[in-house]
Amino acid sequence: MERAPSTYVVGDIHGHRDELVAALVDAGLLDADEKWSGGDAHMWFLGDFVDRGPDGVGVIDLVMRLAEEAAEADGSVDTLLGNHEVLLLGMHRFGDTEVPSDFGPRSFARSWEINGGQESDQDALTPEHIDWLLSRPLLAVVEDHLLMHSDTLEYLEWGTTIEEINSSVREVLHSDDLEQWWEVWRRMTTRYAFRGPRGEEVADDLMRTLGGEMVVHGHSVIADQLGLMPAQIDGPLRYAGGKALGVDGGVFVGGPCLVVKLPYEAEEAQEEAP
Repeated sequence: MERAPSTYVVGDIHGHRDELVAALVDAGLLDADEKWSGGDAHMWFLGDFVDRGPDGVGVIDLVMRLAEEAAEADGSVDTLLGNHEVLLLGMHRFGDTEVPSDFGPRSFARSWEINGGQESDQDALTPEHIDWLLSRPLLAVVEDHLLMHSDTLEYLEWGTTIEEINSSVREVLHSDDLEQWWEVWRRMTTRYAFRGPRGEEVADDLMRTLGGEMVVHGHSVIADQLGLMPAQIDGPLRYAGGKALGVDGGVFVGGPCLVVKLPYEAEEAQEEAP
């Protein structure tokens, strides 16, 4: 029987390029010279390359290069758009222009500063980076896993299929509609849709609409969900009756940069207390 290529997902990086490189080397996907060594493996980054850490654009450059190298080896490196990429791009495009609101002053510049925006990332951003980021999807189904950055149901505000959602948001992000841009940022900051007693039901309902048999997401730091210190985290969080897998190790607060092979073995996962 022909061997199926391995599939990996990577959680939020937030500018921590060195930690990402070390994690990819440990997983056998990168060699000591930071070159792709994963062969025909498939790797998906779930977004949030930037903000809160020292070299967000350096992370983007690395991922863009690895996508080219992996393709040459019959592998692939793909990425989803995270809410912090929307924030980075919104800051670049709109700056401190006020967003019309009944809830007090709002602007991308204000939110960018509050949420760990780095001036060095804005300075290093090129038209090539912008075009690449704007072409990233929000959602994907990969081998029965529904991949999403944010653990939220707000994606459904843009459609009822993955294709419709990705297309709708891509259209917004290629426009100059500040209010709709802000709605993308706002909706993608929401979280915890799969927590609580109805978490499994909510995940099942979402996957009946969009596909997949397990939700895999970043965005929500595992330590926050478990009430632990980030340094105590050593793997992803499987919860919602086994229907959701959180992979944000919280590298920007001292947790691990998680590189997770799919399908994930349940005994390896940290489990949320019932």
